[in-house]
Amino acid sequence: MHPDLKSNCFHLFSQYHLTVTKHREESSSSTSLPNGAATSPIDPDQSRNDETKTVGKPAENGEQQDNDFLDLTVMVPGGKEIGVMVSSHEQVQDIRQSIIEQPDCIQHTCFHLEHDNERVNDFVELSEVPNIKSGSKLRLVEDPYTEKDARIHFIRIRELIGAAGDRTDLLHGINAGLSLYDTVRAQNNPGTSALPSTNSKSTTVTNGGNDPMDNYSLRAPANVLSILSHQPRPSPSSIVKSMQLSPWNPPPHQLRLRGHLLYLEVMIKDGNAIHITCDIHGFYVNRSTSTRFDPSPKYPRGSEQGLKHSLLTLLQRHVANFDSKLQEFQQENSTGELLATCQLPNAIPASPWLVPSWELSTDHFPDVVRTQESYLLSGSEGTETLRDWNEEFQSTRELPKESISDRVFRERLVAKIFADYNEVATRGAILVAKGEITPLNPTESKYAQIFVYNNVFYSFGADGVGTFATDGGDEAARVATGKDVTGVKTVNQLDIDGLFTPGTVVVDYLGKRIVAQSIVPGIFKQRDPSEHQIDYGGVEGKDTVAEHPSFIEPFRELSKNLRVKRHPVWDKEKVRHDLEGSIETKGLLGTDGRKYVLDLYRTTPLDIEWLEQHWQDREDSETPADPNKDYPHRMAVLRPELVESFWRSRLQRHVNENMSGNGEMPKLTNGTPHTDQNTDGQSKTNVENGVDQVARQETTNPRENEEPGVDARQEEQEKRTKLIADFEFALNPDVFSGQEPQLEEERVQMAEDEKQVRSACKFLTAEIIPKLISDLQDGEVGFPMDGQSLVTLLHKRGVNVRYLGELANQVSASETVVSRMDALRSLAIQEMIARGFKHVANRKLRDVAAPAAPACLAHLLNCFLGSQLNANPTPETDDDLKDCYSDADWSFEETTPISLRQELADQIQKRFRFRLGEEIYIKERHLQHLREIALKLGLQLAAKTYTFTKTQDKPSVQFVNGTSESHASDTSVTSGSSASSKKKNKKRGQTNSPNRNGSCESDRPAHTFCADDIQNIVPIVKEAAPRSVLADEAMEAGRISIAQDQRSLGNELLLESMSLHEQIYGILHPEVARAYYNLSTLFYITNKELAAELAKKAVIVSERTLGVDSADTILSYLNLSLFAHNNNETAAALKYLLHALDLWKLVYGSLDHPDSVTTLNNAAVMLQSQKRYKESRAWFEESLEICKKMSGEHSINTGTLLFQLAQALALDQDPKGAVQRMQAARGIFSKELGPEDRNTKEADQWLARLVSNAVSLSKHLNDRSRRVAIRTPMTRQQPRVGATSADVTLPGQPSSDRRTDLDDPRDIDKLLRYINGDEAEKKVLKQKNPRTRGARKSRGASNSVA
Repeated sequence: MHPDLKSNCFHLFSQYHLTVTKHREESSSSTSLPNGAATSPIDPDQSRNDETKTVGKPAENGEQQDNDFLDLTVMVPGGKEIGVMVSSHEQVQDIRQSIIEQPDCIQHTCFHLEHDNERVNDFVELSEVPNIKSGSKLRLVEDPYTEKDARIHFIRIRELIGAAGDRTDLLHGINAGLSLYDTVRAQNNPGTSALPSTNSKSTTVTNGGNDPMDNYSLRAPANVLSILSHQPRPSPSSIVKSMQLSPWNPPPHQLRLRGHLLYLEVMIKDGNAIHITCDIHGFYVNRSTSTRFDPSPKYPRGSEQGLKHSLLTLLQRHVANFDSKLQEFQQENSTGELLATCQLPNAIPASPWLVPSWELSTDHFPDVVRTQESYLLSGSEGTETLRDWNEEFQSTRELPKESISDRVFRERLVAKIFADYNEVATRGAILVAKGEITPLNPTESKYAQIFVYNNVFYSFGADGVGTFATDGGDEAARVATGKDVTGVKTVNQLDIDGLFTPGTVVVDYLGKRIVAQSIVPGIFKQRDPSEHQIDYGGVEGKDTVAEHPSFIEPFRELSKNLRVKRHPVWDKEKVRHDLEGSIETKGLLGTDGRKYVLDLYRTTPLDIEWLEQHWQDREDSETPADPNKDYPHRMAVLRPELVESFWRSRLQRHVNENMSGNGEMPKLTNGTPHTDQNTDGQSKTNVENGVDQVARQETTNPRENEEPGVDARQEEQEKRTKLIADFEFALNPDVFSGQEPQLEEERVQMAEDEKQVRSACKFLTAEIIPKLISDLQDGEVGFPMDGQSLVTLLHKRGVNVRYLGELANQVSASETVVSRMDALRSLAIQEMIARGFKHVANRKLRDVAAPAAPACLAHLLNCFLGSQLNANPTPETDDDLKDCYSDADWSFEETTPISLRQELADQIQKRFRFRLGEEIYIKERHLQHLREIALKLGLQLAAKTYTFTKTQDKPSVQFVNGTSESHASDTSVTSGSSASSKKKNKKRGQTNSPNRNGSCESDRPAHTFCADDIQNIVPIVKEAAPRSVLADEAMEAGRISIAQDQRSLGNELLLESMSLHEQIYGILHPEVARAYYNLSTLFYITNKELAAELAKKAVIVSERTLGVDSADTILSYLNLSLFAHNNNETAAALKYLLHALDLWKLVYGSLDHPDSVTTLNNAAVMLQSQKRYKESRAWFEESLEICKKMSGEHSINTGTLLFQLAQALALDQDPKGAVQRMQAARGIFSKELGPEDRNTKEADQWLARLVSNAVSLSKHLNDRSRRVAIRTPMTRQQPRVGATSADVTLPGQPSSDRRTDLDDPRDIDKLLRYINGDEAEKKVLKQKNPRTRGARKSRGASNSVA
């Protein structure tokens, strides 16, 4: 192990123990924010949230560790005592949160703690409390209420007893944060039959069957039920009928002076109302009625039914059977996984694109408090929620970060502030889009107006003032805002001292793009005419350039990390200015003295090769328009990942050229630094990346130092490291931007800079894209499932989305034509069509009246996807609505299928340079196109069987949610098409089943979509929150330690990384989901139970934060299935696997996917482990058929699957079929690898034994009593999209001994003894890997086969 790396790992490990401790004990207290925000009782689910946090293994015992934890006793009113185990580094407010989680203390919210009769400050660390030690006693003392405390207490009690009704939220969509894990887990266990039907017309449904795999059709179309919860919806509380603020609020002035705070009204089940007064002492029943006001006590204060400090205690005295009903309610809500129900404090929950149809009578419960929530949360003045966002952002950035504890505190606070800001900013953006906020400049044009709401500044992502007139106008402005938020995120991730960014969020909603920014002090200040409005960079376009000296150093650090060189620019007076960044990147010295960086949309150079081919300068009006140069804007820039990859290639060439043949530099990974999670940002993007990666690669092999020539290699390594450290290479972002050098020397330098940028552009098209296609064709990386995963893969490689057309064209021009490449081309075309439709729809939605948006969207969808059912769809427009919004844009009514297809084709040609042929007529995969469109526009559609064509099969079997028959092929869900079904539904209490009618109106001609199908529209949010560097460093250090066989240290670091992720992000966050996924794989060898638990959490968190049908969620289910099977929970594993297959079909359209071979093969292996050989054989055969399509009938993968299928046939008592498959496998191995290859010889050996025993096998097939148990083939983890085969190799395996795709641990003799029942021969020959590295010679080979 590298000495410095080892030292850093141990240093990191030792310091983590002092900081991250609350997740290390089973009785850990809850995590709260340092500023106390998370401890607010207004979030009653926070306690359940915190209870779900992962419990890591305790660290090794030691004096320091013993002193770090305190076992305290808390004495609560009533004489009870409760014990809590806490860390001395926790704040006292953390203990408060832990206390109110206890069953005996749920009624307490307003109290303080005392130690030795002295009040303890809530905001100090426990170690700062005088004389506190393990065994000390704290006393809980009830405090008098304030109005705010009373409001918080009221909200908490409502939540605890289930009196809070459903909420309609601007930001959160229908079923936001949905998890299907409990639904999947509750399905019937697999029984005795699992033969997959390949008949797509199968509609057989076996009611009450015990096996979810019965009649499962692998060829059946996708079923919309796959992403609907089958669990009954929560019903109103059975404890009380309602609980709300009384109409007698607020208290009169005279009574306020006497301590009255609130008046409440509780309606109990018998119809009687209880009126309650809350004063500073607590709660008591008063004498008021609905018509008479008398807030005096109804019972003596000291009586059993009198004054109580807690509202919960008071209700216990006045509501019949309160305790038993409360216990029943709590038990009912604790049956499922806690992670699936608790709130998401630090992330916006994912909203599914398919939701149950809304039922007027059952889906909306009465709750007056919905309209009272604003007062309850922010008070009568509404000022409690107003925050100075910019000051919070910047003061948090200025917190110390010297020690590990400082960094945890700081990153945790940063994550919370960004989460709060993103939510508030998005809510405001929705109101701006709807026109519900008054602009600051109402006399300006619509898209030049600006707004301020909740201390957030809003503007439209459009060219309202002509800033981008020469670059594409509104199109350029829209792209610039998206690039800007990405640039802000990059700067936030780099965390450069002394450089600050405003909080930035971009929201797409109803066709409009809204930019939300925190208000930078001084940005609106009118300076003297002699002063520039901007202190660094271009002031008024490029005419004036400012150079404030205080910005030079922070901008230099920023440019170093972004690979931007210091370069000259010239103003309108031809005066030279040397800038550290792009002229478009501006620096502003705020009135608070901080240095802000703005306009980060041009941090990388222009893609000049693209622009020269496809863009025509709009300034030259005399030049005739070139139809081949109609790209919409000039904001085509290179991605930062591409610049980083290009830098690495130049670094590698530099080192190789200067090593003088002494050795070659280890090959650096293209793209971003090597972490699966690093798709949105980079924790380090400077030269240290290259040094660190070389250090990791040089120290991975511990045997290297044992070989001769250690000194020579060490010297060589030192030289190589020095070359890397001395390497300097950066690009000029302002080339090809109108800069005019004045001197010859400047022209020469500019020409050189232009050459470098052109080289980077050519590197993208000549190397990166072909390499990506090659990797996908050869199966070197996980294959994308949908448009989102494809775009993520492209971005990770540094490829812009505008190259989707180039990608499709290069695939078409590929010499190797197999289904694998057809799948890639289809995905690329599908993504281009969806994006083209998004642009068309946004343009038509932009000025449509908000109430008419559903009709507009339904009509556009009918013209695009429903034209085969109705070639002349008519829009559902309301004449009254037209009269109300006479100035709105109603041009969408004129859209026809022909005109829409033409608009789509034009958009795709302009944006992607790809000409659609027959693909514009959507003849298949309608549901997948609909999904892509819905996700890009934020649509939530009614879940029903949409009829896209006249010849579409009508469903012959119907059933309701809650059954396990969702795997039947052609089915639809009804809300009760017959009287018997309605009765059954009523008995079950399930009247909320979606409406599955083909049309919304019986008197309207057949249409695929109607306005009512658009159930909701949610915003699409782009935010700039940075990732935790500390948590990523811990995980990377753990990976390296395990790779170097430092397992003990590696496990500890990984546990600490998990704890850090949970602490910093909160338990429910996309980054935590990815961390759980990665950690489950890393822990699989050392702790299978923990790996399975982490895989389960990865599933739930992925569902709730990324989407129930996202590619990450599907892979998490497959991962969980694999781990459950290896933990001897095969029945549960098959449930997870089948659910993943259902999602796969919904997302991709079928199971004919390059990576589905792995999943089907794993299912077959699981069935073999249950001795279900007949069913297993069918799944092996299906896997083989798909492999033939994807890789070719004579590929190495096909040969390997034939090899494995032969073994399965032998187990299924089919020796003849086994011989035939083995002969085919042997033929492929011999042809592709040669007769002397070990795979060919292995097949020869199997074939000889199978043939020689074919006659005698039948004599022993029925003798099952003499059979011995054998090991089944190994399952393989599904690779993540873009992950290499090495990334999915289980840790702890030496690279030279890793199993390849279909390695089978069984040997011939043992298998034949098993079939023949012959146990006499004890000595067996181990089977070798049926695939070698020589298989890489085949272009069709795929590592995705399991």
